[in-house]
Amino acid sequence: MKILFSNKAILPTNYGKFNIISFKQEGDIHEHCLLFKGELTNQENVLTRIHSECLTGDIFASKKCDCGEQLAESMRMISEKGSGIILYLRQEGRGIGLFNKINAYALQDKGQDTIQANHSLGFDTDLRDFSIAIKALESLKIKSIELLSNNPEKINVMENSSINVTRRIPLIVETNEHNLDYLEIKKEKLNHLL
Repeated sequence: MKILFSNKAILPTNYGKFNIISFKQEGDIHEHCLLFKGELTNQENVLTRIHSECLTGDIFASKKCDCGEQLAESMRMISEKGSGIILYLRQEGRGIGLFNKINAYALQDKGQDTIQANHSLGFDTDLRDFSIAIKALESLKIKSIELLSNNPEKINVMENSSINVTRRIPLIVETNEHNLDYLEIKKEKLNHLL
């Protein structure tokens, strides 16, 4: 799997200036994004967030999930440290896509939880694939990372890859009345470290 990288550009944000690069697997239409501060290649203990796209949370500030807040907190932490990386993967709705995610939201409005809704639509609980993130990190020759994550599956995938995870850093954000049940399901059924 060959990874193609765009040119680097500067992206001023509410959390200071970041560098931005787009990347994709050769021959794949899915384009991902890499946001970073500091040097990338041949680095150790790089503060790293692998973040799956969530249009509703990241862009529209939905209160139904914790995605937008996790992305913002990751940017804040990286900015505070002065270095780090966010791999923004285009895997909306745990891999089911935006169209089906909105259909899942409609089922949640009728009482199903996030996992039941995916199953009702004929999907597995989580269809995401983090191999593109691993390949991007390998291509950048990053030696080790400090992983910003609460997701045990993501932690397991990374720890069983060629990338050395020196530590896991919790990414805890405040709950609200709209995402409390969602976060409970993530904790109870998906074993998220909340």
